Amino acid sequence: MHEMSIVEGIRSVIEEAGRAQGFARVTKVRLEIGRMAGVERAALDFAFDVVMNGSIAEGAALEIIDIPGKALCFDCEKTVEIDHRLDGCPLCGGARLLVQGGEEMRIKDLEVL
Repeated sequence: MHEMSIVEGIRSVIEEAGRAQGFARVTKVRLEIGRMAGVERAALDFAFDVVMNGSIAEGAALEIIDIPGKALCFDCEKTVEIDHRLDGCPLCGGARLLVQGGEEMRIKDLEVL
């Protein structure tokens, strides 16, 4: 389950930010995750609760903001929204797509005390 290591990295970032910015408690963590980032949401939720135990984010709410996949279609020359890497173009049915978004994952912001 690579979601556990993802959340361990998030915990490290949160704790470092707490030391650097002087906050002692995190009440909410907002993540932006692309549809094609390869993250299993249920596993991420579970890992978040487990890994944040004993940290400044223990008990914090996790909010996930879904980032759609985007690709450039070489056939119709349009940028389109896709859900999976192997999807065809929803406009023209073309199969020659270059993924341009939806693989990202980042901490958008934290609510802190």
